[in-house]
Amino acid sequence: MTIGVRRRMGVEERRQQLIGVALELFSRRSPDEVSIDEIASAAGISRPLVYHYFPGKLSLYEAALQRASDDLAARFVEPHEGPLGARLLRVMHRYFDFVDEHGPGFSALMRGGPAVGSSTTNALVDSVRQAAYVQILSHLGVTDPPARLELVVRSWISLAESTALIWLDGRRIPREELEPQLVNDFAALAAVSAAYDQEMAALLREIVKDEPADGPFAHLAGRLIALAS
Repeated sequence: MTIGVRRRMGVEERRQQLIGVALELFSRRSPDEVSIDEIASAAGISRPLVYHYFPGKLSLYEAALQRASDDLAARFVEPHEGPLGARLLRVMHRYFDFVDEHGPGFSALMRGGPAVGSSTTNALVDSVRQAAYVQILSHLGVTDPPARLELVVRSWISLAESTALIWLDGRRIPREELEPQLVNDFAALAAVSAAYDQEMAALLREIVKDEPADGPFAHLAGRLIALAS
């Protein structure tokens, strides 16, 4: 009879395993509710061994957030192909996939958990926002955004965050409705800004000129016209 021997992990491999286990637990419950003992048990090691790789729960929490923030930032990466409305819709779908999969962890990241006030945690949140901002500008073909455009893009990113947090509290609105609504919110914010600024108006014309009749931006225009009549 052959007796199986558990393979000993290297230092970095074990660290990555613990980060993965912690992220999985944080995705199902608030990090405040997850103990080091639970993380150790789920990883199949002792509590002292967890402390051998991480000095405390905060450092493990921050490492898990780093992985999560990298994943979330990557959700905004989209090929520059096709109309902007369709691209943003795909981005929102991936964004809500993440929120759906990591609800408590996402909520703790945005609202503050055991690392609230931590400069590391704040920097991670800001890095996701900045990555999203840079990606949206690249799709607009803008490298030096005017003040009004920066306001529109950053406001929209904040709106996506707050919408996702509210959605997590009961999920009362279907995702398939919220995702296109957020894409339309971007168009609406840009349109309001364009009404006050010629530069934004020119950019908006560039955005909508290649939008198909069945795209999300055209769908919004049709709804608004129907309301007005």
